[in-house]
Amino acid sequence: MVGFGPADVPPSAAVKFVGAGAAGCIADLLTFPLDTAKVRLQIQGELRASAAAGKGSAVRYRGVFGTITTMVRTEGPRSLYSGLVAGLQRQMSFASVRIGLYDSVKQFYTKGSDHVGIGIRLLAGCTTGAMAVAFAQPTDVVKVRLQAQARRPGQARRYCSTIDAYKTIAKEEGIRGLWKGTAPNIARNAIVNCTELVTYDFIKDSLLKSTPLTDNLPCHFVSAFGAGLCTTVTASPVDVVKTRYMNAALGQYSSVFNCAAAMMNKEGPLAFYKGFMPSFLRLGSWNVVMFVTYEQLKRAMMAANHNFTAIP
Repeated sequence: MVGFGPADVPPSAAVKFVGAGAAGCIADLLTFPLDTAKVRLQIQGELRASAAAGKGSAVRYRGVFGTITTMVRTEGPRSLYSGLVAGLQRQMSFASVRIGLYDSVKQFYTKGSDHVGIGIRLLAGCTTGAMAVAFAQPTDVVKVRLQAQARRPGQARRYCSTIDAYKTIAKEEGIRGLWKGTAPNIARNAIVNCTELVTYDFIKDSLLKSTPLTDNLPCHFVSAFGAGLCTTVTASPVDVVKTRYMNAALGQYSSVFNCAAAMMNKEGPLAFYKGFMPSFLRLGSWNVVMFVTYEQLKRAMMAANHNFTAIP
C-alpha cells in the first residue's frame, strides 16, 4: 500500500479545515501556470477589442501550451506565476471552508444520520461554496487581475505587487471593488462545489462498494479525475463570465448579465467555453493533487496526533 492507511478514528473538523487549505495550496503551486493560461485565454476577446479601439496591441494566444510558450517568450517564465501569492491566500481561506467544512455541514443537515442522499450533498456543497466566496472574494479578484496583466517592456503595469493590487483596487473602486464579481463567483462555486465534491463523494462511494478498490490512492485518483472533468463541463460558462467581469475596468460592464450579453453578441456562444482545455487540464490535475494530498494529510495528522497522545 502507498501512503497512509485509513485512520481508525475519523478526522476532526479542525484537521479537515487545515488539511484542505494546505492541500489546496500544494495543488495551486503545481498547477498555477495552467490557471494563468486559462485566464489569458478567457479574456482574449476583450484584449483584441481593446487593441482594435487603439488601446495598445494584443498578443494572440493559441491553445494551452501555445499560451504558456507565448507568455514565457514575451514576458518571461515568472509571468506564469503572476498572482501566486494571492492564489495561496485564496486557497488558505477558500479551500479550508468549501472543502474542509463540507463533511461537517453535510452532517449538520442530516442531523448525524448515516444516510446521506444526493440532495443533502448538493445542499452542503452550495452552502460551503457560498461561505467560501464570502471570505475569499478579495483574494480571488486580486489573483485574476494579476494573472490578466501582461508584463511588456515599456508598458506600465496596472499593479506592481499583491499588496499594491489590494490598495489600488480599494482606492480606485472602493472596498466594494474587492468584492467585484461576487454574484457570478457564488454561482460558479455553487456549481463547482456541488459538481466537484458531490461527484468525488459519489464516485468514491461507488468504487468502494462496487469494485475491488479500497480507500487508498488509486480510488482517490480515479474519483478526483472524474470530479475534475464533470466540474469543467458544467462550470466553464460561469467561470469565463466571472473572469471577464472581475478583470473589467470600472464601468466597462453595468452588471454580470451585461457582461454575459456582450460576450454573446460580440463573440458568440463558444466564447463561454474559451479556455476549456486549460480549465480541464488545470481542474483535472488540481483535483487529483488536491484530493490525494488532502486524504493523505488528514491521515498523517491523525496518525501524528495518535502517536503524540500515546506518548506516556
